[in-house]
Amino acid sequence: MAVEGGMRCVKFLLYVLLLAFCACAVGLIAVGIWVQLVLNQTITQGATPGSLLPVVIIAVGAFLFLVAFVGCCGTCKENYCLMVTFAIFLSLIMLVEVAAAIAGYVFRDKVKAEFNKDFQRQMQNYPKNNHTALILDRMQEDFKCCGAANYTDWEKILLSPKRVPDSCCVNVTQHCGVNFNVKEIYNEGCVEKIGSWLRSNVLVAAAAALGIAFVEVLGIVFACCLVKSIRSGYEVM
Repeated sequence: MAVEGGMRCVKFLLYVLLLAFCACAVGLIAVGIWVQLVLNQTITQGATPGSLLPVVIIAVGAFLFLVAFVGCCGTCKENYCLMVTFAIFLSLIMLVEVAAAIAGYVFRDKVKAEFNKDFQRQMQNYPKNNHTALILDRMQEDFKCCGAANYTDWEKILLSPKRVPDSCCVNVTQHCGVNFNVKEIYNEGCVEKIGSWLRSNVLVAAAAALGIAFVEVLGIVFACCLVKSIRSGYEVM
């Protein structure tokens, strides 16, 4: 039968999509664990939105894996209830993703302000805490920046108008930040530099999100097709 053959094709495509969902879920869980490990060595401490990020990523990955498992069982057994549940859950995931994207856009300025406040707070701990000093030094070296807004932020911290951390130097050597030459240190602040880096990667993240959303839409469409076939009483082998 033409319908039977068509549904076989739909089932095969659903299996492929479910495999992709499982891979995405495992990837999200791995990313969440990696982010948690990174945050354990970063300036964010305590119950802040940043510290909750890896938990959210891991939770979404685990939920997506569960949804993929439900979809796999429903497709294999051609179970009406499981396939409807799969389609509903996948639709909910899409709604959450859209809501997260909108929230990220709306609160982007607030996130930057919170990061600026957190960065300046950790700068206050630079002379007192070796762990914080190592983190800030690594950040300034990696992003080629100095201070929150610019290198003058360190004047109030280190109590010297001609002293910055050695990590601010273009060519890092011991005590290069003492009596420095402005041309030999990074002049741009880390908050703006990191913000620019994030903005430059927004297109990549948006493209990846659109790709995932397209796959999810296909999954919903194929699931609905299979549900319709099951409800119509066709036997799909």
